[in-house]
Amino acid sequence: MKTAAEQASSKCPVTAGTPAVQAKARDVVLQVRDLAVDIRTHRGTVRAVNSVRFEARAGETLALLGESGCGKSMTAKALAGIMDPVCDLADGQILLNGTDLAALSPKERLKFAGPGLGIVFQDALTALNPVYTVGTQLGEAFRIHRGLNAKQARLEAIDLMKRVGIPEPESRVNSYPHQFSGGMRQRILIAMAVALNPRLLIADEPTTALDVTVQAQIMQLLRTLREEGQMAVILITHDLAVVAEEADSVAVMYAGNVVESGPVSEVFADPRHPYTKGLLESVPVHLERGAQLKSIPGSPPELHHIPAGCVYQSRCPLVQDICRAERPALRAVDNSPTRTAACHFSEEITNA
Repeated sequence: MKTAAEQASSKCPVTAGTPAVQAKARDVVLQVRDLAVDIRTHRGTVRAVNSVRFEARAGETLALLGESGCGKSMTAKALAGIMDPVCDLADGQILLNGTDLAALSPKERLKFAGPGLGIVFQDALTALNPVYTVGTQLGEAFRIHRGLNAKQARLEAIDLMKRVGIPEPESRVNSYPHQFSGGMRQRILIAMAVALNPRLLIADEPTTALDVTVQAQIMQLLRTLREEGQMAVILITHDLAVVAEEADSVAVMYAGNVVESGPVSEVFADPRHPYTKGLLESVPVHLERGAQLKSIPGSPPELHHIPAGCVYQSRCPLVQDICRAERPALRAVDNSPTRTAACHFSEEITNA
C-alpha cells in the first residue's frame, strides 16, 4: 500500500514551461482573496473563516484538507452563497471568471447558480426533495435558466442520468429519491450540479457514508466530468489518500485559516507546516499488529478561544515564544510561486 505522499508523487505532471502548462496558468476560474466569515452566537461573534486565499484552475482539482471543524465546508458555503442566516461574509473577494460574487446582491448571485457554479453535498438523501421525482428536480435548472417546457426538461433530465451512469434512465426518471441506492442518489446530485456545465464544481465530502467500491466509482465520475467540461473542481475532504489520488493542488486548513498550500506532490513529499506533517504522519502505513498509531495530540481550538499568535501553537511540537506572540503570515516557501506556508519555522520542518 502506497502512502499518500507516494501516491501524489507518482503522478506524471506536464513539464513546466510547455504550452499546455502556460495555458493552464492563465486559465484561473476562481480566485479567493482574503475571505472572512463571521458567525453570530449567543456568546458573541466569532471568526469561522479568516483571510483565506487560494485559486482554482480549469481542468484541475483543488483539495481543501483538514480535520472536521477547520472551516472547509463554511468556506464552500461562502463561495456558493448558501450560508446560514447567522453567518456573515465579513471580508474578501470571490472572483469567478473575474466577477466578484461577494459584491453581488442575492438575486444577482442566483444567476451564477448552475451555469457558473455547482455544488455537490455530502448527504444526498437530505439534499434531494423527497416529494418530487428525480426527473422533476433534474429538469428544474433547464426550466429556470433555459426556459424549457416540462417535456423538454424531462428529456434533458434523461440525458443527464445517462451521463452520470444511472441505468434505465427513461423509466427511472419518474422515480423518487428514496427509490435509489446511496450511490445512485449521489450520482443524481452530481448530475444536478453539472447540468448547466458550470465553470466551477464544489464537491463537499461527496463520498461520505458510501462503501469503498461506490466511493471509487463516484470519484471516477467526478474526474471524467471535470476532464470533459474542463471544470475547476474544489474537493473538500479529510481523506489524505483521496487528495493524493485526485487533486492537483491542496490548501490545508486549520481553525479557519489556510496554513499551507501548493501542488499536492510537493506538499505531501515535503510539508512545510507542522500540522500538514502531523496529518501525513498519522496515516497508518506498514503497521504491524499491536503497533502504536501516531496522532496529533489535542484538538483544534474553539472559535471563541482562537489564540492571538499561531493558531496551531497548542498542538505544535516546535512552538516557541514568537509563535505565541505573533501570528505567522501565509508566505512563499523557498521563493516558490506555487507554495505557501504560515509558519515561523517552515524551513526547519523538513528536518524536524
